[in-house]
Amino acid sequence: MSVPDELLRKPYLQPSYDEPEFVVRNIWRRYGGWYDGNPANLKAARRDELTRELAELSGGAEQLAERARDLLARGEHRLAGHLAQMATDAEPSNPITHQVRVEVFTRLEGDAPSTMAKGIYAWAVAESRAALDDTTRTTELRSMTAGRTQWAL
Repeated sequence: MSVPDELLRKPYLQPSYDEPEFVVRNIWRRYGGWYDGNPANLKAARRDELTRELAELSGGAEQLAERARDLLARGEHRLAGHLAQMATDAEPSNPITHQVRVEVFTRLEGDAPSTMAKGIYAWAVAESRAALDDTTRTTELRSMTAGRTQWAL
């Protein structure tokens, strides 16, 4: 989904809280229902089961994480986000997958134009930093925003 540049140049149409693709997705959900057109999602497997299976097929969660790092380096940030998340879901106590998740979602957060996206990506970073540093997500979020008057990481 893309918005014409002439509309995005208008200050009152700039994505600051939400992004156009979020709005379109929500309109689709509201009027089209929850079904996303993928029959595997009709009665989907649990995410942890699916990610463990994908990790096993790819040679392990660390392989998924390394592929996410490669994709990030190639500029394929969204795909890197999927693989970093899958790697961490497959092995939630693996510090390597958490480190890659921090790298990927820090980049996604930095590139995100909207508060909504920045907040969600920052939450993922804080969650993985908490796992790496043996702290809490709340502690990590507070440290990431210390001294700021607004949420903009």
